[in-house]
Amino acid sequence: MSRSRTAILAALALVAGASGTALAVVPGDAGIAAAPCTVDYKVQNDWGSGFTASVTVTNNSAAKSSWAVKWSYAGSQKVTNAWNAKVTQSGAAVTAANESYNGALATGGSASFGFQGTYSGSNAVPATFTLDGVTCNVDGGGPTDPGPTDPGPTGPSTKVDNPYAGAKMYVNPEWSAKAAAEPGGSRVSNQPTAVWLDRIAAINGVNGGMSLRDHLDAALTQKGSGELVVQLVIYNLPGRDCAALASNGELGPTEIDKYKTQYIDPIAAILADSKYAGLRIVNTIEIDSLPNLVTNTGSRPTATPQCDVMKANGNYQKGVGYALNKLGDAPNVYNYIDAGHHGWIGWDDNFAPSAALFKEAATSEGATVNDVHGFITNTANYSALKENNFTINDNVAGKSVRESKWVDWNRYVDELSFAQGFRNQLVTTGFNSGIGMLIDTSRNGWGGTARPAGPGASTTVDTYIEGGRYDRRIHIGNWCNQAGAGLGERPQAAPAAGIDAYVWVKPPGESDGSSSAIPNDEGKGFDRMCDPTYTGNPRNGNSMSGALPNAPVSGHWFSAQFQQLMQNAYPPLP
Repeated sequence: MSRSRTAILAALALVAGASGTALAVVPGDAGIAAAPCTVDYKVQNDWGSGFTASVTVTNNSAAKSSWAVKWSYAGSQKVTNAWNAKVTQSGAAVTAANESYNGALATGGSASFGFQGTYSGSNAVPATFTLDGVTCNVDGGGPTDPGPTDPGPTGPSTKVDNPYAGAKMYVNPEWSAKAAAEPGGSRVSNQPTAVWLDRIAAINGVNGGMSLRDHLDAALTQKGSGELVVQLVIYNLPGRDCAALASNGELGPTEIDKYKTQYIDPIAAILADSKYAGLRIVNTIEIDSLPNLVTNTGSRPTATPQCDVMKANGNYQKGVGYALNKLGDAPNVYNYIDAGHHGWIGWDDNFAPSAALFKEAATSEGATVNDVHGFITNTANYSALKENNFTINDNVAGKSVRESKWVDWNRYVDELSFAQGFRNQLVTTGFNSGIGMLIDTSRNGWGGTARPAGPGASTTVDTYIEGGRYDRRIHIGNWCNQAGAGLGERPQAAPAAGIDAYVWVKPPGESDGSSSAIPNDEGKGFDRMCDPTYTGNPRNGNSMSGALPNAPVSGHWFSAQFQQLMQNAYPPLP
């Protein structure tokens, strides 16, 4: 979700295919009367007897204070639960009405909601949708109507509310080929993952690999006549990852000018090329950076000298601000700042200070909060999306779950509740009220035989949590190549309130860091947190690292991990 939305999605050609999506088609003649409303209905996951779907409605008529979208199924589909809308069903007829918080629908404005359903037989996309009784997805017609076979220009003139709504996502051919080459990998090799620009050389391609332009050109081919999101990771700050060694970067703590002129400026020039104006480009801005200045500096037991240096010189804030300012200029580019995860900044003494630091960075080097479309949590991490077997409000044997060893007085127990709560804090701190959140679900499924079916024994608060938690890490501070992890929710748009999308920003199968020191020319060091024999430090409660053995340098393909991620996927793979 964003600050404003005036772009109009026009007539939709409904295509009921393997993906079960409704694809947008933009008219080629501005003189044609636009459809009074459009509905984009997309099946996100389909497991043969049930499915999840997202729906985005766009109002091209007079502003509304409330709304209701209706459709009818041709098959046996039944809606079982929904989010961001009140959904009722009578026979085949379905009505989705606004919640109290999303009833306002301006001219050109959109609202998104999602639901889960069951079915037997076929699961075809509904043929007709109405908004308050008016049929959607039908334009004014006329002799110059381009029709579904002549989409016309697709370049947006202004930012949309949620760039993922009504859009496909770019499938990185390089990652897809590696995944497909694995036994069973074809089950996920068509999933969209992000392109990591983790050093200057990555802009033009490394070791014969695809350059940024190569990826954007490939995205244009994948796009076709619909909308497509390309996800990039901007990740090369001076003194990068000051509390870790596995992902240290190529730039020293003071090389802010090199970061600006040799890294950000070339990327900005490519993204601004009019050739790519029809793509929706989503940037994840500098993971694992700003929260370090809150949690790993000063007198804290987790502090490192490197993080103290970066806090003193301000180059994290300057770098993030410069990137936001330069990259956010193009109307089709969307910036999401990395916001850590609940096991990092979910505690009271980290929560509000992190939001304040993000505001400081977002108003540095010419940037404003208008350059921030949203935030992303759990990037390249393993925190469970939703812990269903307990909540933060539970009490067991006279104690709050917050007193358990695992929760350790955190305010949050999973990523979804954290992302929604932190979004509210960010708005309170001064970010625009329309910001949306992304959650990286690439490796937080925690399925397989070790996934608990219910809560643990109520003997003590610790037995209750330990027996019921999906996240099976030894400690919530463990982050490197975690044993037992699984693929999480597949990428999908608007899955929950305040969430723009679940995404796979960390490409599954790419290592977090090497298990032992491996010489390399990529500026990546050896971090003992990636060593399965390491007994820990204050950042992980002096616990075992929980890392898999025999891992390669960060970013390199790790077949054993990929196989385990598929084995433990949740939802399970077919």
